[in-house]
Amino acid sequence: MTVTVLTGAVAVLRDASMVTRDPVVVDDRRIGAAVGGRTAADEVVDVSGCVVTPGLVNAHHHLLQTAFRSRPESRSVPMPQWLGLMAQRYSSVGVDPELVAAAAAAGLAESLLCGVTTVADHHLTWPGGQDPVALAGGTIDAAARVGARLVFVRGTARDDPQAAATSVEDIHRTHLGAGATGTSADGMLQLAVGPSGVHSDGPETFATLGEVASRLGLRRRTQANEQVDVQVAAERYGRRPLELLDEWGWLADDVTLAHLCEITDDEVALVARSGASATHAPGCDVPMGWGVARVAALVSAGVRVGLGTSGGGSNDAGHLLADARLAVQVSGLIGEPVTAREVLAMASEGSAAGLGRSELGHLRPGAAADLCVWDCSDVFDAGVTDPVDGLLWAGPGRRPRDVMVAGRWVVRDGELVTADSRSLAADLGTLLDWRQRSAP
Repeated sequence: MTVTVLTGAVAVLRDASMVTRDPVVVDDRRIGAAVGGRTAADEVVDVSGCVVTPGLVNAHHHLLQTAFRSRPESRSVPMPQWLGLMAQRYSSVGVDPELVAAAAAAGLAESLLCGVTTVADHHLTWPGGQDPVALAGGTIDAAARVGARLVFVRGTARDDPQAAATSVEDIHRTHLGAGATGTSADGMLQLAVGPSGVHSDGPETFATLGEVASRLGLRRRTQANEQVDVQVAAERYGRRPLELLDEWGWLADDVTLAHLCEITDDEVALVARSGASATHAPGCDVPMGWGVARVAALVSAGVRVGLGTSGGGSNDAGHLLADARLAVQVSGLIGEPVTAREVLAMASEGSAAGLGRSELGHLRPGAAADLCVWDCSDVFDAGVTDPVDGLLWAGPGRRPRDVMVAGRWVVRDGELVTADSRSLAADLGTLLDWRQRSAP
């Protein structure tokens, strides 16, 4: 066990309502209130000129899409066309454990370098003939390799309901162990379930995955109110997506809903009554033309709101802080503005709440020791009067100087220390190039 003390910060964002300048004490894998009776820290880190925040929590990613980032032909197109283009690209390259692992390693390394310490990966692509446990293992092993916390969401998109549920049990038994809850003992791995949405999966899938989630103690996640979701729900069921989710038992306090574009006042109230959480993904929704989620209205109604990037096929980057900045900026377009601190809270404790992880997303004593050090001493922040607000309003595209996960440094001086990030990028690029050349 070691004690690390960070001193000299211009601001420490303990949580949404508490900003201090006190030293940050890391006692082994937790945030401490004091040095714990020791006469000296094992490590003292000078963070002068820096803002210290909790590690960011990306509540909605599709890590596989790191290998399939947006192309011109798939930008700003109707969602049914976009889905078809993505399916063609998956098929042309071939999705297997090797590709999943390479894409996840690159995507998770990118996340850490951008200050994201926990990623919820909604994996939706399960080709026939591939072992689901091996596919999931590719992502799970990649997270362990680079040192990121992972929430692996066994998603579905027109998959056989029973086969999907069986694979959930198999993944749970293999990676968490028989009798375990939905999260590993060290908190580095969590398992959840998640149909893509009512546009792709019917009531049987939602019921079957809901049952296995209840039995294994897993969180549930899905997407709602994307363009195709609204269209298909109207055509197939004559209803709105959230009405269907309510009927199918998927509006509850263990459920998180991503996107929620063009949500009505009645639907805001419905989500609030249900206790479900929401995830805002403006870096996907805005460029895809889906609209801007009414996060201020959701928060005012009492809904826990997190922040996610979605995947590389709709949002080329896994840079959650950049999307937090976008969330602040576009909120004024719908006349429901949110502040930088409110969105920072979404990107940390709000996302963690949707995962059921009360130890993440804040720096109060007892929290998991996941944190970021942001250097705010250069010209990019010159003239900024509030360094916390400046994290979003100033310095677009900023990256953290240092990142810690579970008391372990994973980024120092802007460089990944758990793996060679350039090698991870080269590995993925080489694999994609070889497969594309070998494609019939």
